Amino acid sequence: MTKKIFMTRRIPSRAEEMLREQGYEVTVSEKDGVLTRDELKEVLAETPYDAVASLLTDAIDADMISAMPESVKIIANYAVGYNNIDTTKAHERGMVVTNTPDVLTDTVAEHTVALLLTVASRIAEGDRFIREGKFVGWEPMLFLGTDIKGKTLGLIGAGRIGFEVANILHKGFGMKVIYCDMKENDALKSSCNAGYFSKHEEVLMEADVVSVHVPLLPATHHLINAERLALMKKSAILINTSRGPVVDEVALVSALKNKTIRGAGLDVFEFEPKVTQELLTLENVVVNPHLASATEETRTKMAEMVATNIIEVLEGRTAPNAVAQKI
Repeated sequence: MTKKIFMTRRIPSRAEEMLREQGYEVTVSEKDGVLTRDELKEVLAETPYDAVASLLTDAIDADMISAMPESVKIIANYAVGYNNIDTTKAHERGMVVTNTPDVLTDTVAEHTVALLLTVASRIAEGDRFIREGKFVGWEPMLFLGTDIKGKTLGLIGAGRIGFEVANILHKGFGMKVIYCDMKENDALKSSCNAGYFSKHEEVLMEADVVSVHVPLLPATHHLINAERLALMKKSAILINTSRGPVVDEVALVSALKNKTIRGAGLDVFEFEPKVTQELLTLENVVVNPHLASATEETRTKMAEMVATNIIEVLEGRTAPNAVAQKI
């Protein structure tokens, strides 16, 4: 019997090509947008799919998984994060859950640095200034930014992406690197002579730039809150390319308005796709619509990984990127 795959949204074509080469029947959602819970339930109830290729915008909770047909063997998430999926419930039903790690490390790290430079040099403000027809010539005090060379980078989370951000900024800009994580990272120490702190507060107080690289877990929800923002230097910049709810957005708005910190660069948001409207009124924050992995090369590699995970499971082999149960 032909194996059937449902993709909740179109991703780079390489995934479909690989799946069809296996003789699979691939159905891509006709809706050019996020499927509602009812829409996704209806689609999955109509056809006994063998695999679902999902996006991080798909809320695949316990109720959704319970409604899936018994035929579903794998949920292949097109993302590194998988907090949108109740992995415990999926595993209870014998489903494999996979993600797309590693392939987007360099791209997200580059984007993190780009956000930092944009905030530090006030590039977005200057761009808006010109587009609004306000530029009348060079001025000595116009949009004075801040240098990052030789300053201190503080990582909250030192996994693959944090490690690469540290390498770029230490070797390219001479930044001193400090970090907080569950344990010391010997490779980071060796590569960047990074200093380890066991408490987030110590990093926040010392860093000129704080870059957040942690997964979204109960323990990391609002990890960056009002109290911790208050510990940061008034000249400090906060960058978040991890998950939106790690930062208390209301507290961040207050910190930016009151100049508790210098500025922020955000690729993710607490209530995504909704963005706290007050953020959009502030000049000292740069916002991006979740673009950190958005290069042609990386998104194609992610698509290939989704297809590979599906093929391996449906052919009775082990998925290379199966994830642990929900923490």
